[in-house]
Amino acid sequence: MSAVRLGRLLKYTVIGGATIGTLASLHGNQYQLNSIGIVRLSRAAVTVFQIGVIYKRDLYGKGLEKSSDEYKSLKSVCHKRSAEKLLQLCCTNKGVYIKVGQHIAALDYLLPSEYVQTMKILHCHAPTNPIEDVYKVIREDLKKEPSQIFKTIELEPLGTASLAQVHKATLHDGSVVAVKVQHPYVQGNAKIDMKTMEYLVKIMSWVFPEFKFQWLVDETKKNIPQELDFEQEGHNAEKIAKMFQHVEWLHVPKVRWDLTTSRVLTMDFIFGGQVNDLNYIKEHDINPFEISDKLGKLYSQMIFINGFVHSDPHPGNIFVRKSERGDCDIILLDHGLYAVSILNNTVSQSITLCSKNLSDEFRVEYANFWLSILNRDRKAMRQHSANLGIKGDLYGLFACMVTGRTWDTILKGIDKQKPTKSEKDLFQREFPNILPQISGVLDKVNRQMLLILKTNDLMRGIEHTLQTSARMGAFRVMSQCCVKSVYSQRICQESSKIRKFTVTVAQYWALFKIKLYYTILSLRQLSVQILGT
Repeated sequence: MSAVRLGRLLKYTVIGGATIGTLASLHGNQYQLNSIGIVRLSRAAVTVFQIGVIYKRDLYGKGLEKSSDEYKSLKSVCHKRSAEKLLQLCCTNKGVYIKVGQHIAALDYLLPSEYVQTMKILHCHAPTNPIEDVYKVIREDLKKEPSQIFKTIELEPLGTASLAQVHKATLHDGSVVAVKVQHPYVQGNAKIDMKTMEYLVKIMSWVFPEFKFQWLVDETKKNIPQELDFEQEGHNAEKIAKMFQHVEWLHVPKVRWDLTTSRVLTMDFIFGGQVNDLNYIKEHDINPFEISDKLGKLYSQMIFINGFVHSDPHPGNIFVRKSERGDCDIILLDHGLYAVSILNNTVSQSITLCSKNLSDEFRVEYANFWLSILNRDRKAMRQHSANLGIKGDLYGLFACMVTGRTWDTILKGIDKQKPTKSEKDLFQREFPNILPQISGVLDKVNRQMLLILKTNDLMRGIEHTLQTSARMGAFRVMSQCCVKSVYSQRICQESSKIRKFTVTVAQYWALFKIKLYYTILSLRQLSVQILGT
């Protein structure tokens, strides 16, 4: 075949492929021209180019010394301007872009604070679709007019997320429900957006080979199909409710299956205030330390014991209220994303396993890693870090990422050293200097660890807002759950009754030592406070 004929063939192939792709994109997005793949790709490419110009022209082109105060001040300004550009792209393209923006908002250890703080608005204030779009999805999925199903439905949503928005409604029998309705064009955009994201990440990796962001693409590709299936979310809600049915202060809204499809989720409405609403907490006389303690117990149990972890605990998904008992109730919402077992590296296969828990091997290794941090045992840290995929001297950096504390604090004992503003400032100031190493850790670590890291970051954010980061109870509960996780596996591995009994006694002895240790530590701190006053 001649070069000319080959060139023509390639040309027509590209044109034909683009035409077919455009038509497929139009069909998938219900013929919304503004949402076709080439338009969304162009927006993303333009934004990336604009961000590049901001840094090249307004920062690197100034010829300033990187150690100078002027350079640092100008860098902060460029970070802020670039973050606002990125936020605008997320709000315009919506869907998966907002989901990625929310993920960025949780990466305190990886990105400058300007990006994290700017993108945090997406947790509770994502763009809202008009009510007619909501009605359209309800008609298509429930095969009835909204007025036939609901006596009333509030026009303003209770909340808007990346993939859906929630409206309060009343059924004709008087029941009050929360109706979660998927944004109408999310399904059609998702695959296109993931391809776009993958291309952009490959370009970034080519330009900056020291940064490894393929893990972010892989995780998003794995998680988005789960979050787009509201029936799966309903099953997750029922599963976690059953796991904690003995916990009277935890409430998970009941699913109304007769009014639930893959794009519409109807659940009983439970009133409360957002976990970060300090005015609501104060007005209702709720103890912030009680909130933190209960969340700590809940998530330690999920991670180290059950292995089924609600992995999107941003403030819009956790509500609190004063109970009739006089204490605090926790209301857990949005069950679309759970950290679960991944038995292989293929995306399609891992999605089908979404109802399984974290593997026993992973839970025990992670529990042992936490115990080694609490015990300040560097040899054990290195060993269990390697078992989780991080080998060599990077175990220290991994420990910092897991705990959200500096290495010096870890060596002194994180359960003895209260987090301070200077430590947080040092953490955010130094981490940007080792971004290649951090991205390398995220690229190599056990895939089950990624959502756990995100969950840890979001929980620390809640504690920071509630000003409860210094509570010792968190470490006590975590230590107890880690011990139970490790010893439970040992008991299961023993074949003789005598050995099972011996290991059980060892477990109770370890739990007793933890209780005794934190009791003594608490008494010491109390005595220091008394003497200080």
